[in-house]
Amino acid sequence: MHYLDLSLSAPAENLAADEALWEAAEAGGVEVLRFWESTTPFVVVGYANRVAAEVYLAACRARGVPVLRRVTGGGTVVQGPGCLNYTLVLRIAGHAAAGSITRTNLWILNRHAATLTARLGIPVRRRGDTDLTVGERKFSGNAQRRGRQAILFHGTLLLDFDLTQVPLLLPRPSREPDYRAGRSHAEFLMNLNAPVSVVKAALREAWDAREPAPEWPAARTAELAASKYTRPEWNFRF
Repeated sequence: MHYLDLSLSAPAENLAADEALWEAAEAGGVEVLRFWESTTPFVVVGYANRVAAEVYLAACRARGVPVLRRVTGGGTVVQGPGCLNYTLVLRIAGHAAAGSITRTNLWILNRHAATLTARLGIPVRRRGDTDLTVGERKFSGNAQRRGRQAILFHGTLLLDFDLTQVPLLLPRPSREPDYRAGRSHAEFLMNLNAPVSVVKAALREAWDAREPAPEWPAARTAELAASKYTRPEWNFRF
């Protein structure tokens, strides 16, 4: 497994880079663990989310917070400083546990929970379909997209994020895991309050990601950012 610590300047570029890395793996490229962070807040909706139902769009516009759509499923999240994003690009054929959406979720998130528990000394658990929690509070949401040859699996870890932004920009989600039990954003979400370097080291250890990626698809990233992730017809398609 190669690793790539690459934060680009614009939210659209960071989402585009994930898709470009997945496309490269679909074409026979290497498996990659990428880390990135955004210096500016933005909202990102899941592939099938309806913006009007999942986002306070007027509040986002008033605050200058862009709304983008990612290529994976899952729910809507607020990104920004204090969020660490990771991206796993894996070839399906090399992993018996990657045979279905459910098995892939269990395989990856149980591995992350075990690694973070060991590294941080706190009991991290997988809850719902795609969450990581400490106790009953969520600090990480995750999603995936599957191709013929490769999987794009990525997620956000709240480390030191301004959680007061979330209820200002997002209503309660239209779909909630049972363990949320009707709690508000403030009651449900938490920061892990762990150093970003320690969390990166834990995930690199979990995937034996020792070698820097030899290259990354910069040209394709720029193309996707311009033709897709900055376009209203993609971001507001639903």
